[in-house]
Amino acid sequence: MARSRSNLKVIQPPAPAGRARAEVAPVDEASASTTQRIVDSITAAIVERRLMPGTKLAETQIGEIFSVSRTVVRQALNRLSRDHLVTLEPARGAFVAQPSVEEARQVFEVRTMVEAAMVKALCAQITDEQVAQLRAHLRHEQEAVARTDVTGRTRLLADFHVVLARMLGNEVLAQLLADLLARCSLVALMYQSSHSAEHSQDEHVAIVDALARRDARAAVRLMESHLGNVERNLRLHPRMSDLSQALQP
Repeated sequence: MARSRSNLKVIQPPAPAGRARAEVAPVDEASASTTQRIVDSITAAIVERRLMPGTKLAETQIGEIFSVSRTVVRQALNRLSRDHLVTLEPARGAFVAQPSVEEARQVFEVRTMVEAAMVKALCAQITDEQVAQLRAHLRHEQEAVARTDVTGRTRLLADFHVVLARMLGNEVLAQLLADLLARCSLVALMYQSSHSAEHSQDEHVAIVDALARRDARAAVRLMESHLGNVERNLRLHPRMSDLSQALQP
């Protein structure tokens, strides 16, 4: 999923004599743009379940894919590390993060607090046009689920939550949710969920119905239930096998 991030302003050193500063700036802008492209590509691959937890992210290979230096690749991996999507290990390199059970619980706890407040606020200001936009998004979800488009439905089911945030006009909230959803994708890959895409899509329909009625209480309850169902169906409590039973033929 592509995410919009504001870049830090780079203060340029004085330009050498006879050389205009304007000649230097485009290089920095191009480097920042490429770094963001790598960040967005790896994030999308995680969200769409094309990159699994623990996958090694070889700097040389990524550099060849994007035709950039290892310095630019390291900048992207450092940013992904700050977002908790990548783990950097000394002398071993970068790996797609493998969230712990406790981290998984905390991510869902934050999502529930944030998204319950989000739909409550949205009920007070959502327009008929926005409801129509949500209905259109739901149709795309349903079509992707029906044709077993795993990549498409995964992206659309995640984007639904970011779309709600953007309807509030709060880009900071949208970015926060995009980050949390990427981490949830890692959690889902680590602890495979039995909560099907069909169930998630049905629950999204119920949430939009509540928003269309401007029923804040129902919208909050449905969002909390939806996130609770997804979390409960993760295998965060693996059954411990008895050794004697496990080793019997």
